[in-house]
Amino acid sequence: MLLYMSDNDTGLGGEALSSREHAAIDVDQQIDSSFAQGGDAELRAAYERYSSLIFTFCRRSLGAGPAADAAQETFVSAWRSRESYDPAKGSVAGWLVGIARFKVIEQLRRSGRDSGSLEVPPGGVPETTDINLERIADRMLLAEALDHLGPRVRTVIELAFLDDLTQAEIAERCSLPLGTVKSDLRRGVERLRRHLSSPTGGVR
Repeated sequence: MLLYMSDNDTGLGGEALSSREHAAIDVDQQIDSSFAQGGDAELRAAYERYSSLIFTFCRRSLGAGPAADAAQETFVSAWRSRESYDPAKGSVAGWLVGIARFKVIEQLRRSGRDSGSLEVPPGGVPETTDINLERIADRMLLAEALDHLGPRVRTVIELAFLDDLTQAEIAERCSLPLGTVKSDLRRGVERLRRHLSSPTGGVR
């Protein structure tokens, strides 16, 4: 999915954010801004917000038991390396999923398993396993971000990028002013782009 729009493609018109969008954005932004320098409260907030996402991602390749261990290792590793997290480069959600991907690969190497249908040679996990995990991570982060968009913004994003409709076509189909469609696209794309960023650096 290409999450790019030029300044000429977006506008400032449109309606205000919904209360649900405000709440989700406020929580995510607070976690992103405070995680690196935070304490136990910040760790607890990140865990409560993203533990389900991380566990589900790990379970897709490892099964429930190993997934619980991998998810725990993810948060321990993230907390120990929290000062390396840079909110300017992406969200905590993307950072955590990037770390979880490394933890899943480590588990697969230790057990000699693969991510589903791949057969792992004695030397380790084949490159395609990492590619599959990255695709799963991207899909899950995209779903996570879409879930926290308001219903109207989500509909506009899906019509633009999944159904490939123009802004004018979206406005007509949804009975919205064109300025509202442009504003929704801009807001949604910025949120999705940030959520899909994964500034893992060298964290494992």
